[in-house]
Order: sequence, then structure tokens, then C-alpha cells
Amino acid sequence: MAAIRAFFAEDGFLEVETPALQVSPGLEPHIEAFATTLKTPGEGSEPRYLHTSPEFAMKKLLVAGLPRLFQIAHSFRNNDRGLTHHPEFTMLEWYRAGAGYFDLMADCEALLPRALAAAGRPAFVWQGRESDPNLPWERQSVAEAFRRYVGIDLLATAPDPLSPSLERLAACAPKGMTPHEGDSWEDLFFRIFLEHIEPRLGWPVPTLLYDYPLSMAALARPSAQDPRLAERFELYVCGLELANGFGELIDADQQRRRFEADQAKARALYGRAYPIDEDFLAALHYGMPESAGIALGVDRLVMLASGAPGIEEVLWVPVA
Repeated sequence: MAAIRAFFAEDGFLEVETPALQVSPGLEPHIEAFATTLKTPGEGSEPRYLHTSPEFAMKKLLVAGLPRLFQIAHSFRNNDRGLTHHPEFTMLEWYRAGAGYFDLMADCEALLPRALAAAGRPAFVWQGRESDPNLPWERQSVAEAFRRYVGIDLLATAPDPLSPSLERLAACAPKGMTPHEGDSWEDLFFRIFLEHIEPRLGWPVPTLLYDYPLSMAALARPSAQDPRLAERFELYVCGLELANGFGELIDADQQRRRFEADQAKARALYGRAYPIDEDFLAALHYGMPESAGIALGVDRLVMLASGAPGIEEVLWVPVA
């Protein structure tokens, strides 16, 4: 933790703290939040949620004029526990005004060797795989990964970037990857990705996987090079996703449309939807600078750096 803080201090970042209690916990449809009630004397009660990430609050600080900020925050996700997941976990999130997502990739390439050196280990280790962040990293696009590992022209299955074709993806899916009843294009994408691609990423060196299909990046801006893609990347180490970064979407009207689409999807799949943070959209209307932001799982980083087999092995006191 000291090495992480020193890294950002040396680059002129300000460490901030924002409330875990929020009007909106985040709107990713598949993430379930912890709900509670805020009672104000003389004013009644209002629903509130524990944030799933400090993203909305930190972006408000970007609008307020902070050019470089980071936070090490406890975050909360319900119905999410396993070898690499915990209901309460530590998130490292940072933002750069006037920067793009490739700048965040460079941050990752500089930060991880520092973290590993602080742990006194020669390489990250997990499930029999090793990854050396001191060697040149691998960078590949999502489309390149699908061509390389499963022979699929992924973008050909998405003639409409916001409504990709399940039928086109199913027609070229690997054997045994036929869609289940009710599957969407995204469902089949993840089944193929998790079984055939993700285990191959991030070893023997970390992998930066970038340019996700536009439909899979609700908070990222569209790519200037290809309107079917979004400025999103993920960092993989030893076959495990460690961080998720974006060139940030700053168009408030487009962001509202994406939030509403996520709400509709959550209602259809789970019978619930979390509220939109109207203050966040008001901040975007006021004017958020061109910027890039990323969230990194600190507990996973410690797990990889220490060679621990699971996330609960590196928590001081796991949630009972």
C-alpha cells in the first residue's frame, strides 16, 4: 500500500476520499448492490446504496477541477463471493484529466513492477502461472484475441455496434458453444471469452486487452478510429482480470441513454434497477474535461504478488 501511494505521489496525484453511501451504487446490470436507508431527523427516509466503485463521486471531482486524483476505497458488491471475489473489497481508482486510455496503460506498466518489488517477489504467481511485469508487456485488441484464439472475426458479428448479432456470433462459435435459450450476444461472447481466451492472457507477461465492442462499455467514449469500438481496456495477469480502464464518456445525453438501457436490461434480467445519479449527469452537463480513468482490484494485486491461492488469504479479516 505504501508503494502504491508513493507511485501516485511522485506523479503529482492527489489522494481523495469520497463517501461509500450513494444515491446510485453504479448501473452495471449484472452487479448487485447493498441497499440501506438514510434517515434524516425531521426530513424522513430515503433509499441509499453502498457504492460498487467510487467512480461517480471521483468524476464529480474531475469536474470540480482536480486534474489527477486517486483513491483506495472499500467497495461493496452483493451476491459475489468466490476464489477471486469478496463482498467487501479494496479498489484502487485513478483519473487523469487531459489524458487517454493509453496513458493509463503506461501507468499500469509502471505501477505493477513497483508493487511486486514492494512484496519482495520475482514474479506474480497464481494457479501455476507466472507473470513477470519487468519484461515487455503484451498488448492486443479484443478483436485480435478472438481471431488468435478462436478464429472468430468478432466485429463481423456486430454490424450494428449497439445491437450485435447473436446469430452471427453463434454461426462461428467454437464447438460446444451454442447459445442457450434466452442468451444475448454478450452472454455468448463471455462464454467464449471465459473458456477459450481469458485463461491464456497475462502470462508469462501481463496483457493489456483493449478496444472492446461499443455495446460492452457503458461509461467509455466511442473510438475515433472505429465507431464499433469503445476506448476500454482490461489488464490481465496470470489469467486473471486485474483492472478495467476507459477513455471516459463526457457526453451527458449519451450517458443518460446508456444508463437507461442498463436499467432496462437489469429489470428484464433481475427484476430490479438502481436509480441514476442525477447530480453526476448534471456534472457532465456542466463540463467534465477529456479524461481517462481506471479501477484496479487491490486485493487481487496483493494475492498475485504474494502467491496466495485465493482472495480471502490476503484480507485482514474476511466478511463472516
